[in-house]
Amino acid sequence: MIDRGHHPIEPWRLRETRLAMDKLAQAESLFALSNGHIGLRGNLDEGEPYAIPGTYLNSFYEQRPLPYAEAGYGYPESGQTLVDVTNGKLIRLLVDDSPFDVRYGYLSKHERSLDFRTGILERDVDWTSPGGKRVKVRSRRMVSLTQRAVAAIEYVVEPVDQPARFVIQSELVANEAQPKLSDDPRVAAVLDNPLKPVSHDGGEHGTVLIHRTTRSQQLMAAAMSHEVETSARYAMDQDVREDWARTTVICQLQPGESLRVVKYLAYGWSSLRSETAIRDQVAAALASARFSGWDGLTKQQAEFLDDFWDGADVEVQGHPELQQAVRFALFHVLQAGARAERRAIPSKGLTGAGYDGHTFWDTEGFVLPVLTYTMPDAAADALRWRHSTLRMAKQRAEELGFQGAAFPWRTIRGQECSGYWPAGTAAFHINADIAEAVMRYYRATGDDDFLDEVGLELLVETARLWMSLGHHDREGRWHLPGVTGPDEYSAVADDNVFTNLMAARNLRSAAEAAAKFPVKAREFGVDSEEEARWRDAAAAVYVPYDADLGVHPQSEGFTGYAVWDFDAYKGRYPLMLHAPYFQLYRTQVVKQADLMLATYWCGDAFTAEEKARNFDYYERLTVRDSSLSACVQAVMAAEVGHLDLAYDYAYEAALIDMRNLHHNTGDGLHMASLGGAWSALVAGFGGLREHNGGLSFDPALPIGLAGLSFTIRWRGVRLKVEIDPVAVKYSVHDGPDASMRIRHAGEELTVTAKQPVVRTLEKRRPLLPRPPQPPGREPRPALGVSEDS
Repeated sequence: MIDRGHHPIEPWRLRETRLAMDKLAQAESLFALSNGHIGLRGNLDEGEPYAIPGTYLNSFYEQRPLPYAEAGYGYPESGQTLVDVTNGKLIRLLVDDSPFDVRYGYLSKHERSLDFRTGILERDVDWTSPGGKRVKVRSRRMVSLTQRAVAAIEYVVEPVDQPARFVIQSELVANEAQPKLSDDPRVAAVLDNPLKPVSHDGGEHGTVLIHRTTRSQQLMAAAMSHEVETSARYAMDQDVREDWARTTVICQLQPGESLRVVKYLAYGWSSLRSETAIRDQVAAALASARFSGWDGLTKQQAEFLDDFWDGADVEVQGHPELQQAVRFALFHVLQAGARAERRAIPSKGLTGAGYDGHTFWDTEGFVLPVLTYTMPDAAADALRWRHSTLRMAKQRAEELGFQGAAFPWRTIRGQECSGYWPAGTAAFHINADIAEAVMRYYRATGDDDFLDEVGLELLVETARLWMSLGHHDREGRWHLPGVTGPDEYSAVADDNVFTNLMAARNLRSAAEAAAKFPVKAREFGVDSEEEARWRDAAAAVYVPYDADLGVHPQSEGFTGYAVWDFDAYKGRYPLMLHAPYFQLYRTQVVKQADLMLATYWCGDAFTAEEKARNFDYYERLTVRDSSLSACVQAVMAAEVGHLDLAYDYAYEAALIDMRNLHHNTGDGLHMASLGGAWSALVAGFGGLREHNGGLSFDPALPIGLAGLSFTIRWRGVRLKVEIDPVAVKYSVHDGPDASMRIRHAGEELTVTAKQPVVRTLEKRRPLLPRPPQPPGREPRPALGVSEDS
């Protein structure tokens, strides 16, 4: 088992037993708290030292210019960057006249712990000041999952062996100094002090700072209020300025006495509402937090998480580190989407400003499957956000000369923010990924209202885009030329298999939904002839196949390219930092699972033998320069019988941030890989697939796992799947009359609350030997030797 050094392996929490100054950025991301609306990086309470300060509000951004060496038609002119908003985490401490700063004095203990069951970040410090005063500091921080606009901090100090005077300075600070984000002076100018003061106010019931962005013209407010508890005499005052506010508490304590301060925070923003409305909104949120009190907020948080884990937990037997990692992953995916409420789920959640805080196809492809099966309301909200941007997607399609909707490759509020053509605009598969997320949610919930209100229109407009992009050749085959699939090392290719198959699914889904809701479909101008054209194109979709090799080319002609010289680039990854894209485009090298993703998501389009041969072929070419790859390779490795390899990939997907495998966790967590860790276990070893509108399972465990269990929410019923090396048990848990029809290894089963079903597992044997990976790109073994992280 891996030795994780100062991060012990524990099943329900992430704990840091010492402060590693060289890993501050990573720790700030790992210990970040969010509810999908507010995000607080795991900075120290006193604010310093820090790597990247970060307080974020979902979709609160500033516009910035997109620099081009030479502009072209259709290039987006401005980008969007997530703004670090007013910091309310700050609680500075003076002990006598010594500032509490871990870089000075003597730090005998510094421990932090993030509990996945309570949602609380705890900190426990034993520090001796340069003046010789030993004190203990304990803090607990939370972002409420039940009160969307609220965060809170409990801060307790006490002297150990000598009397001491304590001064606590609790602050709101706007426009904190940031690390350098860009070499472009125009971008730097926009992001330097992005918050312009509007008003500030302090009073008995709290302090409010209101700011506005210059270009995006978004208004935000931050508010704080305090409760003080101590047996000693104390004094308290307040100072409020344009860009900062401070509440000061002064107290003289004897050993055995303590000072406890509870800080309530409220945040709100809008691009439409008035200053008065935003001020009233945060004042109301602050009043609600005070009414609940610290104990009430923590009780609500625990109850919310109890309900989540009851329908979402994944139990891993035989690998404690993987158990911890998958719960860490689920907790952060929950935080990213729980209260996003019709705003985007960024690729980093609200744990950092990596990728400028943008949302990609990662959300629909890797995060929403987890939420659909564990917290479906959050998945519906994310898709309602996509629908709210439909007007902009239709405008973008028109600008490009197409019909329907062209959803942006990267965005915060719905406008295209990618100025990079091959991996941006040409990656049209995002439209089919959105359509598939719509249908996945609908199949899992049977929510007709959702399909009627937003789902049908998304399906219709994405289908219309494909009909604009595609064409029938002389033989009647339907093609999609000049697109970029998931593999960004093969840009602007013809007939990418993943894109073609997903477009066909999109077209069929649109036709089926239009037939189900004909009146609504007619409102969108859909008639029977258009439905027929969708079905015809889907039925005639061209899927390239190399008969000589017995595999599917990733795109037309791909298997005829020269193979990349992997030996020459061993140790020089990611390749896009060491080789020109031109060379990558014209050779056989794969950044991330592409054809393998097609065999996973569109499994019915391939035979078992084709999947095995395709996996064998593309494993040798895939370098995993993307965090989206390992989880997909895990699923398909398990399906074709390479269970040990699947185990290694699942481990990599789950540990990507806890072990900083891509060396950029400090910019924020990889939400898609964390969501993919769930898929690696549930779809990989659990064999979860959807078949004819229902759930299908085909479980198998690798050597090293003694057991795996998980719960799926489906049509209002919770199905629990418990797997051991020889058998699987299916049971439902929602009242005496609850039941569910599923498939196990092709067999139709009915599972009821009164009658669970047990089946023996057949041993899975691969059709081909385990394939090698490119030199130096083998996954880390799940059952490896000790190695300090």
